[in-house]
Amino acid sequence: MLFWISILLVIYTYIGYPLVLWAFAKIRRRDLCKRWIPPSVSIIIVARNEADKIQKKIENTLAVAYPKGQLEVLVASDASDDGTDEIVGEYTTRGVRLVRAPQRKGKEYAQGLAVAVAKGEVLIFTDAAAMLERDAVSQLVQNFADPTVGAVSTEDVLVDGGGTPTAEGLYVKYEMWVRRLESRFHSLVGLSGSCFAMRRELCTEWSSSFATDFMGALRAARRGYRSVADSSAHSKFPAVISPQLEMSRKVRTFLRGITVLMANLDMLSPLRYSRFAFQLVSHKLFRFLVPFMLLTILATSAVLMAEQPFPFLFWTQVAFYVLGAIGGVINPLQRYPFFRVAYYFTMVQSAILVAWWKYGKGHNQVAWEPSKRPKAIATDSSSGC
Repeated sequence: MLFWISILLVIYTYIGYPLVLWAFAKIRRRDLCKRWIPPSVSIIIVARNEADKIQKKIENTLAVAYPKGQLEVLVASDASDDGTDEIVGEYTTRGVRLVRAPQRKGKEYAQGLAVAVAKGEVLIFTDAAAMLERDAVSQLVQNFADPTVGAVSTEDVLVDGGGTPTAEGLYVKYEMWVRRLESRFHSLVGLSGSCFAMRRELCTEWSSSFATDFMGALRAARRGYRSVADSSAHSKFPAVISPQLEMSRKVRTFLRGITVLMANLDMLSPLRYSRFAFQLVSHKLFRFLVPFMLLTILATSAVLMAEQPFPFLFWTQVAFYVLGAIGGVINPLQRYPFFRVAYYFTMVQSAILVAWWKYGKGHNQVAWEPSKRPKAIATDSSSGC
């Protein structure tokens, strides 16, 4: 019973949940009232030692197609000490403002300082490595014509330095598909960390301890709003340069996500949050529990080796995880889809387990160091890509 319940929950988490969303969206889809309403917008670029990327990011941001009198650009520096702030200072005459944290206190703290001085009715949060398409800002803000929308997320496109999809890139495509389904069904339960927009009123109770992208969607739901994904607004960023750094980033991301979820367990109540609670359980809680389900599947199939088909199922699992480990050690093998999928799936589940261990030890990931990525991808402002 443990074996079959666990395997069904894993299948539901990654396949069943999106299919349920698809089916319900067919029956009762929540459409958006999207139209051109140019509110004042503040773009907040968070940076920690981004001297190699910040110039290209600022140029990319200043090139977006939006009424200049309605747009301000702020760079929230988390006490950068590599020359990032000096580069930002060169753009003062073009309207870019530096908001510097006097001490390194984390991404959310730096963002909070920028929020306090931002003038826009809509705030857009973006990372230094993310390149926006020329019409991304105008596409994002049109969603706020719908009074039910509190936050809007871009659609992420992740590639390696040569523009080739990576193992994580395939996973990101899957995530974007799920987000589109969630938008049609009701709401996102998490926003894109690379770029998302929020109504200013939802940013008043700012926390410097919780991940902004996850907490933003929860804060919107508490206030009766929903969060949506806009498939026409793309944010393009390069993959992490090594499997080891990719693993570290995943552990950090999952630890921050687990911390937010555990601080908001009341939102799992279907009586208070109905559809959103169902989504939060299916997308976040079950995802964070999948590694424990997988360990249960492995252990129970080992115990049941005397019965068919459990020997086959046990050795199939072992082979999959071994191939995943080999794919992580021998990077060129990730050119082959099976090694790529096995590696990334195994790495993600391992990262979640490490994150739970850190959470149990009382760790809280506040200070940050941006993941080492290739230099920002060039963006052709004339083509909007």
